[in-house]
Amino acid sequence: MPETYGYIKRIRGLVGHMPLILNCSGGVLLNDKREILLNHRTDNGTWSLPGGYMEYGETFAQTLIREYKEDSGLDVKIVKPLSVFDQGETVYPNGDVCQTIAMLYQVEQIGGSFAEADANETTEVKFWPLDALPPLLNQQNADMIAYAAAHCD
Repeated sequence: MPETYGYIKRIRGLVGHMPLILNCSGGVLLNDKREILLNHRTDNGTWSLPGGYMEYGETFAQTLIREYKEDSGLDVKIVKPLSVFDQGETVYPNGDVCQTIAMLYQVEQIGGSFAEADANETTEVKFWPLDALPPLLNQQNADMIAYAAAHCD
């Protein structure tokens, strides 16, 4: 692991539950039925786009590739950038609060399998119809999925 891995955990050790602004990346993978891949989260039991927080020194693209693998077990490549979303707040069960600045990408699977998802972060990975989504992590995830539905091939 790079020396900078665990950046957010170290920051939280200094500031506690104080609200933070954090950068993250998310990925949209649609199957041939135009269903979207979501992961079921271990931290709060909701569903979200695979992706996550940037480690110090990473780019948005590097964050996406790493986090997508952790959350879904899949190796992906970026098809195209979609948009930046900067109006998301997440409150975690432990009291942590953050405003997320999220870069959203459309991705394509190039390897891996759902069985490789990190069990500490994900309990299940599943494709969902765009008009029948499960309970989502936050409004920002809902906004990103709506954007993707209108802008992805």
